[in-house]
Amino acid sequence: MTSQAGYHAFDFSDLSAREAYKVMIGTIVPRPIAWVTTISEDGVVNAAPYSFFNCLSADPPILALGVENKPDRSFKDTAYNIRMTNCFTVNIVDRANVEAMSVTAVDFASEVDELQMAGLTAVPGERVASPRISEAPVAFECERYLGIAVSSAREIILGRIVRAHIREDIIDPNTFYSDHEKLDALGRMGGNGYAGTFDYFDLRTPSIDDVLNPGGKQAQVGNS
Repeated sequence: MTSQAGYHAFDFSDLSAREAYKVMIGTIVPRPIAWVTTISEDGVVNAAPYSFFNCLSADPPILALGVENKPDRSFKDTAYNIRMTNCFTVNIVDRANVEAMSVTAVDFASEVDELQMAGLTAVPGERVASPRISEAPVAFECERYLGIAVSSAREIILGRIVRAHIREDIIDPNTFYSDHEKLDALGRMGGNGYAGTFDYFDLRTPSIDDVLNPGGKQAQVGNS
């Protein structure tokens, strides 16, 4: 680590994996949470939250998960089930379900149904074998699109969305706009921290004329 003009500079080749992890999760925030449900070949439902997650493409509609392997480099239930069934479902975590979500983060044995332990309800998938969580405000049924083994410790899984379930009060089916207050989604911060999405404002992207003629009409920023 070096100090340059008021900044600490970190060369990632000098950091351990744990140190790199701490730098990233404390600064790349808030991260959306994928509450992933899968099903084993034997029919056991698994649920676990992942904050190395985001949408990468709309055409085709692609989601990405970063899934860490176990310390012995064997697959976690989520990664193993996706490999065996080629599908998974991403549920969005809202404030009402945060405590139940935390229960599903516990490292239960493979034969344990995390949804049952958390008092949640599994709803059969309509386009895929994996179920969705009834209590979740949004769920995306996904088919495995591609798996990228970035190291023996971690895999990036791309999923193609084939069906979405969105609570009626959240989305307008005619305009496709969603109400972020009704959704009340949570994001992951560093450590044990979470952040809500109510600290919200609109900022219009300026036009070329706005930038070249700053004395003209300015983009409006305000709380919403």
